Amino acid sequence: MVDINIIGVPLYYGCDRNGANLGPKILRENGIIDIIKKNGHNVYDMGDTYVPIIPNELKFCDHPKMKYLNTITEITTNLANNVYCSLKENRFPFIIGGDHALGMGSIAGASNFFREMAVIWVDAHADINTFETSPSGNIHGMPLAASMNVGYSDLRNIYYDGQKVKPENVYILGGRDIDPGEFALSDELNLNMYTMEAIRERGLEDVIKEIIEKIKASNIDGVHLSFDIDVLDPTLVPGTGTPVVGGFSIEEGKEVFTSFLGQEFVTSIDFVELNPLLDNEDKTTIKSCIEILEHIFEIIGK
Repeated sequence: MVDINIIGVPLYYGCDRNGANLGPKILRENGIIDIIKKNGHNVYDMGDTYVPIIPNELKFCDHPKMKYLNTITEITTNLANNVYCSLKENRFPFIIGGDHALGMGSIAGASNFFREMAVIWVDAHADINTFETSPSGNIHGMPLAASMNVGYSDLRNIYYDGQKVKPENVYILGGRDIDPGEFALSDELNLNMYTMEAIRERGLEDVIKEIIEKIKASNIDGVHLSFDIDVLDPTLVPGTGTPVVGGFSIEEGKEVFTSFLGQEFVTSIDFVELNPLLDNEDKTTIKSCIEILEHIFEIIGK
């Protein structure tokens, strides 16, 4: 049994595409709380992190190359405190989004609690752009860079100043749409990046085994797993903002959680980028999300 805090973040400013903000509401309506309860866990729905309404025409008012900068830093700072307080209460923070910009807040809150943490970033994208390398100016492509203390100061210093996770403790899994500037930064920092091409060559099981061995050999006391549903194939999750062909199957998505949660070192999780406005009539994306979530809460803490 695990004491789980559900923290909603109805954010779309990081991806600049309406609909991602509806993710927490849709997951609640489709029974995430009941799923947790039926698997024997205690669940506390902490509600949603406050997200103010900002007119579209003001998206660049804080910075000429980053959208909604001040609003996102405020939201993620509040989220960071909610995550930190959850961990202080010996509860497991499970953050439902919302777009992946929220990852800055999750990581900042968790890293303020742990002495040294690792981040497993499961995503079709690396999210290690900066305002200088980003083609779009969308901050959901920057949170992992900022967490490593790379990029614009306001993003690097969310919740507290400076680095939240060391580059050697970052593991990017499933990337297949990575910008040139991100590859350059990955090479510069010698990141543990496992692209989908590498996974298909080596096999997912072998790659996950290597990540587990590296984490166990490191000096960490907390692991944040950040799961973007676009790591799954678009046929399974059409309702996400930046789908990329060639993704994981549902069974591979489950394998990721089975393997990492089985080690009992994961201490917080993000589940992000569900956009129900982009889903098909059969609600394929919602069904895929619920299937993954049912698996997570069936095995967590076991």
